[in-house]
Amino acid sequence: MLKNITVSCAPHISQPLSTRRVMVDVIIGLVPAIVAAGYYFRIYALILIPTCVISAVATEWLCNLIRKKPNPLESLGDFSAVVTGIILALSLPPGLPIWTAVIGSAFAIAVGKMVFGGLGANIFNPAMVGRAFLTACFGVLMTTWTVPATIDTTMPKIAADNKVHARTQATPLAWSKQAIKTKKGAHAVNAQFKSTFTGEIGGCLGETSALALFIGGLYLIVKRTINPHIPLAVLISTVVFANIGSMINPNAYIRPMSHLCSGGMLLCVFFIATDPVTAPLTIKGMWIFGIGVGTITMLIRIVGEYPEGVMYAILLMNAVTPLIDRFCKLVPAGGEPNV
Repeated sequence: MLKNITVSCAPHISQPLSTRRVMVDVIIGLVPAIVAAGYYFRIYALILIPTCVISAVATEWLCNLIRKKPNPLESLGDFSAVVTGIILALSLPPGLPIWTAVIGSAFAIAVGKMVFGGLGANIFNPAMVGRAFLTACFGVLMTTWTVPATIDTTMPKIAADNKVHARTQATPLAWSKQAIKTKKGAHAVNAQFKSTFTGEIGGCLGETSALALFIGGLYLIVKRTINPHIPLAVLISTVVFANIGSMINPNAYIRPMSHLCSGGMLLCVFFIATDPVTAPLTIKGMWIFGIGVGTITMLIRIVGEYPEGVMYAILLMNAVTPLIDRFCKLVPAGGEPNV
C-alpha cells in the first residue's frame, strides 16, 4: 500500500533535521567568527552584526505583511533571516556606516529571497546578493579596511562628532594583486600567514580569522549539518590553481595556504557555498559546484582586476545550479537517465 508523498521546496535534507535546527547549527558554527570579530574589531562588530540581523528580520516581516501572509511572524521562526544577516555582516568592512548595512540587509532579504517567494524558492544566496548590491553602489566604502583594535589602540574611541576614527590598511589580497602586477612581493604576503590565520589583519568583519572559521566549519561537518563534498571541492580547486601560479612565479603569486586563509575563502567554503537552498542536490553536482566556485574565485584573484572573487563565484555558480541538478539526476535502479 502506497503512502502519501510530500513534495516541497528546498532545502531538501535527508536527515531528520528541521530547517530551524539547521539554521541554529549554522548560527552556532558562526559563533567563533563572531567572537573573533568582536575581539579584533570591537565596537564595529557590536554595532554592525546586530544591525544587519535586525534589518534582515524586520525586512522579512515587512515583506510578509505586504504579501498578506496570515501570520507574518511565522517564517521568522526558521532563523534563516538571522543567518543571512550574520553572514552579510561578517562579509562587510568593519567601518561600514550603519545606514549602508541596513540598506544591504534589506536588499538581501527583499530582492535576494522574498521576491522569489521566500526560503526554498530563491536561486541566489541572499547574503551575497546584498553584498553585491552594496559593492556596486558604494564601492569606496566596501573597499576601506580598518586595522584591528589589537594593533590600533585608537580604534575603539569615538570622537565628539560621533565619528569613529581609525587607521586603515590594505588587505593581503590587495597586496597579492599588487605583487601579481609588479611580479614581486608575494613573499611579503606569505610572511603574513600567521596574522591571516589568527585574524590580526585588515579585512571584512568575520573573514580575517581563518582559525575561527575552521572551528565553526568543523562543527558543522561533525554535526552533519553540511555535506563535506562542496568544501573539499572548493579547497582542492583553490589549492590546485594556487600551486600552478606559485610554481610559475613564486615572486608574483602567493602560496596556497595564503589564498585559503585570506579574504572570504573559508567563510565561503563552510557557510555560503554549502547553503542547502542554492547548492546542487546530488554528490556529483556538489563536486561540480564546488570546483566551479574555487576555479572562478582563483581566476578572478589571479587573472582578473579584482583582488577577491568569492562573491562573484558564488552568484555565478548559483545561477547554473538548476542546470547542474538537471544533468546530475539520480537514476532509479533499473531505470534510464532522463535529462
